[in-house]
Amino acid sequence: QVQLKESGGGLVQAGGSLRLSCAASGSIFSISAMGWYRQAPGKQRELVAAITSGGSTNYADSVKGRFTISRDNAKITVYLQMNSLKPEDTAVYYCAADRRSTVVAGSPRYWGQGTQVTVSS
Repeated sequence: QVQLKESGGGLVQAGGSLRLSCAASGSIFSISAMGWYRQAPGKQRELVAAITSGGSTNYADSVKGRFTISRDNAKITVYLQMNSLKPEDTAVYYCAADRRSTVVAGSPRYWGQGTQVTVSS
């Protein structure tokens, strides 16, 4: 089993920045990719960004140029730097981990509990 612990959510004004962190522990040998999903009220959960252990990344079109995903392999921690935040970025953000194919496809085995990000206008 892999445990994911998220931190860094909060309330920020539009145009501001936040950084989310997600630390993995447990059977980390079983994961090769980590990522962030988000779910806004009344909407489906969507992939925000993902990164493999080799550093390959995927981004949702809506966040390209504003969000950056990075990974510290030594700490088994993934970060999401969110800049130029918009009210529509308001959601619960979930960390995910597994093989790349499942992380990108939305079916990773491991999920964090989620952290709320609220962007006020």
